[in-house]
Amino acid sequence: ISLVPPYSREQPIFTTRAHVFQIDPSTKKNWVPASKQAVTVSYFYDSTRNSYRIISVDGAKVIINSTITPNMTFTKTSQKFGQWADSRANTVFGLGFPSEQQLTKFAEKFQEVKEAAKLARDKSQEKTETSSNHSQESGRETPSSTRASSVNGTDDEKASHGGTAEAHLKSENDKLKIALAQSSTNVKKWETELQTLRESNARLTTALQESAASIEHWKKQFTACKEENDQLRSKIEELEEQCNEINKEKERNAQLSRRLQELETELQDKELELEELRKQGEVIPQLMSECDSVSQQLQAAEKKNKDLEEKVRTLRTEVEESKHRQTNLKTDLKNFLEVLDGKIDELHDFRQGLSKLGADN
Repeated sequence: ISLVPPYSREQPIFTTRAHVFQIDPSTKKNWVPASKQAVTVSYFYDSTRNSYRIISVDGAKVIINSTITPNMTFTKTSQKFGQWADSRANTVFGLGFPSEQQLTKFAEKFQEVKEAAKLARDKSQEKTETSSNHSQESGRETPSSTRASSVNGTDDEKASHGGTAEAHLKSENDKLKIALAQSSTNVKKWETELQTLRESNARLTTALQESAASIEHWKKQFTACKEENDQLRSKIEELEEQCNEINKEKERNAQLSRRLQELETELQDKELELEELRKQGEVIPQLMSECDSVSQQLQAAEKKNKDLEEKVRTLRTEVEESKHRQTNLKTDLKNFLEVLDGKIDELHDFRQGLSKLGADN
């Protein structure tokens, strides 16, 4: 909601939003919130009075109405908080901003407005000094004329030799005339100031009526904005629920994407295996032909094996027979050797007998 200036002659020159605080009047240490939420805070310029003010309105309540003077100072107490003292309002205002950048802009604008107020004060003092100098010069001229008249009166007195009382009355009359002229001037000045004050009061009354109308307008806008805010909050809650659902869907999609990548990797592996099987399938006919030849060779080998087994059986039979015959031969040989040994013993005995006979002879 834009802040409507309380007076038609004032125009906003800078606007921002902040949380407003005031110093606790009892402790002078703790901050007391002046608004429940962030409100609009604006600088206003009064072209008629050449003055600057900081104004903030919360609903129908004016929470800041501070006229900036050259003696004021805006102090940053933290990255997002600043304060200034207003001696006229007998309080200290504090502003909490959403960001450090907004605080910096507000402080720069405060310094700029402070310098402008100082220039306006200096110009006003120069005008006051000029007008006072003019009044002093006119005051100096008036006594000189009075002195001239009094001197002339003295000359007349000297000329008439006895008009002292008349000269004195004349000088008093001249002084009264001067005082009356000054009074008339002051009365005219006061009348002008009174007329100015009346016009100012009339403008203030009109501005007050406009402010009352504006307050009603603000109330209606505040109600409408509150309803719109409630609708927006409900809409935000719905959107947050939708965002949660979207996040869940994103998680599901991420899981599906990972699963898809895994399946693609497995598919690539299977394709490689299939390619290997295809290559092996191309070798299968050759292997089949080789297998047929090997089968034939195996059959021939089996046939040869059977023949060899038959030969082995025959050889075994012959070996058994040979062993039997060998056993018989061994028995016969043993018998023969035993007979031969008996014969050899007999021959040995016969030889010994022959030897003895030869020795006897």
